[in-house]
Amino acid sequence: MRIAYLCTDPGIPVFGTKGASVHVQEVCRAFLRRGMDVTLISPRMEGDVPDGLQGLTRMPLPALPGGDAEGRARALLRQNDTVTEVLAKARPFDMIYERHALFAHAGMEYADATGAPGLLEVNAPLIEESRRHRILPLPGEAEVAARRQFLSARAAIAVSSPVADYVRDFGADRVEVIPNGIDPARFPPTAPADGPFTIGFLGTLRPWHDVATIIDALALMERAEPDARVLIVADGPERAALEAQARDLGVADRVKFTGTVRPKDVPGWLAQMHVGVAPYRASDPFYFSPLKLREYMAAGLPGVVSDVGDLAEAVREGGIAVPPDDAETLARILIALAADPDYRHRLGAAGRAHVLAHHSWDRVAGRVLDLARESRVTAGAA
Repeated sequence: MRIAYLCTDPGIPVFGTKGASVHVQEVCRAFLRRGMDVTLISPRMEGDVPDGLQGLTRMPLPALPGGDAEGRARALLRQNDTVTEVLAKARPFDMIYERHALFAHAGMEYADATGAPGLLEVNAPLIEESRRHRILPLPGEAEVAARRQFLSARAAIAVSSPVADYVRDFGADRVEVIPNGIDPARFPPTAPADGPFTIGFLGTLRPWHDVATIIDALALMERAEPDARVLIVADGPERAALEAQARDLGVADRVKFTGTVRPKDVPGWLAQMHVGVAPYRASDPFYFSPLKLREYMAAGLPGVVSDVGDLAEAVREGGIAVPPDDAETLARILIALAADPDYRHRLGAAGRAHVLAHHSWDRVAGRVLDLARESRVTAGAA
């Protein structure tokens, strides 16, 4: 099967280290492992090709110009014409798989016009996210483009139930929830970490990642667990504020920031943790399927999550959900985990077994390919 993987988002370097980049890479790897012929189309292909992706065919889109937000938005709208031209000049594809991006619609419309199954992966309600956390120029045009993209797709793949609801609100009627996965080969069994009890966070330091509550909890643990540490395997715009918070609370010497790390180095950092935390604020609409949580569990770590969205269900087999924004409860849970290595091991082993059995990227790719085949049969019957 010949697959076009289309990622037009200028904020995603497809060979980079951020979570969205890793997501693109892992889905492409899973397709390649199944013997698919994959062409990756993107405006952001800088950097070395990661391991396992040498079999990709690469078709770069022109880089977008700089300028103000409205100018870039208009360039993204014009990019739809470029995408149509690139797809038309390429060899025929048996499936077009696209990652939802602001102002994009050409990939799914081209698939619909040519009869190829067009499957759209939706990771976030991008319009609402941009309104809340960034600048959304041309909001009317953004909504029109999203509606065109959602309604042209043969099926939309949402990473969580809230994202599926967002897509359905635009009128889409074929939406499947397929949470993010992990690559078991990246996470071989490891011995429990040595040294002081280490609370880990993996990801990007964005406003919606409530790492501040982890640091507050560490300060509250001082009497019960004076040697406990926080290991933050991340970088991002919130780092300076978090470093200042740690200093103000007198725990800066027990909070380590690694900065950005390469995906291939993530398992080594996770091996230094005793528990992984995925904290989110109650005030923010929650729609994520966090890669970090699957990776914690694959590494055999208990996952402690904020009880928002689908997360409590996600850790039912190997973690604990706590109320969001509640440093006292988080501290109590972490103290209990620090004091009971056997309980940590049982939780971690159960979580690892669950994600390896049910949430591999190969299973994600298999479900995507099944959807493509089903949609082809349905279209033929119509």
